[in-house]
Amino acid sequence: MFGSQLVNENATWEGIKAVLEVMEAGRWTSVYAYDHFIPPLHRTAEIMEHELHPTLEGWSLLASVAAVTETLGLGILVSGNTYRNPALLAKMATTIDVVSGGRVTLGIGAGWNIREHEAYGWDFPSMRERSDRLEEACALIRRLFHSEGRVDFDGRYYRLRQAALAPRQGGDHPIPIMVGGTGEKRTLKTLAMYGDIMNVIASPEQVRHLTGVLERHCEAVGRDPNEITKTLHVPIRIVRDENEAREARGPNDWAMIGSPQYVIDRIADFAALGISEFTPQIRPQKPETYQELDEEVLSAFV
Repeated sequence: MFGSQLVNENATWEGIKAVLEVMEAGRWTSVYAYDHFIPPLHRTAEIMEHELHPTLEGWSLLASVAAVTETLGLGILVSGNTYRNPALLAKMATTIDVVSGGRVTLGIGAGWNIREHEAYGWDFPSMRERSDRLEEACALIRRLFHSEGRVDFDGRYYRLRQAALAPRQGGDHPIPIMVGGTGEKRTLKTLAMYGDIMNVIASPEQVRHLTGVLERHCEAVGRDPNEITKTLHVPIRIVRDENEAREARGPNDWAMIGSPQYVIDRIADFAALGISEFTPQIRPQKPETYQELDEEVLSAFV
């Protein structure tokens, strides 16, 4: 029920391992890394000083996490589709799935960080093309995950010719595909057609609305919406001073920042809407922060 997205920037491997030890010993169920090459702290093409902060690459980090953990689910929240050929991404995910004994979720989104694309020389297409590419990539990945033999795929952007995906751990339980984003016309439609897990940043009211949109897309494509798990990526943080907590939440009273009971109540609000996993980024990224949340919040649910 409770995962966490690691902070890749300004993080040491020893520090991450210390956090993972607390997570494995406690009530945490999964761990994710983010897919950015510089800290994702701005959305413009401006070159900024924080780009020099050391930032670990997500999929390499996830492979390392797989090797030192035994029970936690593993994933990237979420992979930018424009950064890799989707067949390569599927191969990377299956490799880590084999190493981890079947613990991987493949998270994917359209990609949004324009500065990152410019810095490393990737094309940054229009939002429409990125949405088209995401839909096609998800179709390709799902076909690879669900096919027992070789796969042909002839899309506008991606092509496969008798491609095999082996070895694979999943067998009768293919790697689930998490589609991240709240785009009502394209992202949720892609999720309805090819995804298994929804991941959004949203208020309870938005979750209710987006669930309805997803259900309508599922009906249009002949999919049972109950096949799609709903997950949430919002902050979870204990702040015992109410004035400080109110300031940290700003206008978003649904943000899970406050006293332990306040956080528990907000989690319950979302759980009542069908959210089955929470995937916050925990700051500060320290073992004692995770331990505190485990003992004072997660214990109310697990």
